Amino acid sequence: MFPSRHTAKAARVIGTFGAAAALSIGIADTALACSISDFSAAAVCDAGGNGVIRVTDRDASGTPATVSLYVQLSMPGGERLVDTKAIEHPTAQGVSVDLTPLDWYSGETFRVHVKAGDQVDNDIQPLTVVPDETCAPSAPSSSAPATSPAHPSSASSATPTTLPSPAQSSSAAAVPGASSAPTPAGGSTDLAETGAGSGTTVIAGAAAALVVTGGGIVVALRRRAAHRS
Repeated sequence: MFPSRHTAKAARVIGTFGAAAALSIGIADTALACSISDFSAAAVCDAGGNGVIRVTDRDASGTPATVSLYVQLSMPGGERLVDTKAIEHPTAQGVSVDLTPLDWYSGETFRVHVKAGDQVDNDIQPLTVVPDETCAPSAPSSSAPATSPAHPSSASSATPTTLPSPAQSSSAAAVPGASSAPTPAGGSTDLAETGAGSGTTVIAGAAAALVVTGGGIVVALRRRAAHRS
């Protein structure tokens, strides 16, 4: 018994939809599969100012990967493994790890190898080269900052000490201070102010005594003369 035309048509439609679904699933699996194009590498400076090779994994399938850093040596074909890191949970947005080289200078070349399951076992292309502007710290400036004219230093703004003029100095030296003059005997300074000394007082006292004595002698002589007469 042969199938009817409607049955054959239905079978063809079902087969077409099945093939389209299988093709869609295959395309989706291919889109989610990990590939070397999901990885990138760059020579950058980290937050501490150190030079690193930063590898970013944008694998939407989330396949764990191991990345290894090799430094290219000066000899032909020579290289050396310097660091290895694992990326456990990559995402389509990107997960990054920093590989640390042993040294860091302009023009240094690195090769980054990626191993992700049984899907990727390849190098990131092109090779990573350290740029001319490296992460070496800049030398401190040897010149001290200039002082702003609007804000002079405390040394220049201090009030200068007023020095005495030559005339004031000579006059001060010519007149001795009151504390340097000797005090007369007895603690009084009246004799010094009037110009009289202790010798003048003694002479005046002696003269007064002579005057009194002479007067007494004169009176006595007059009395004797009166008695005789």
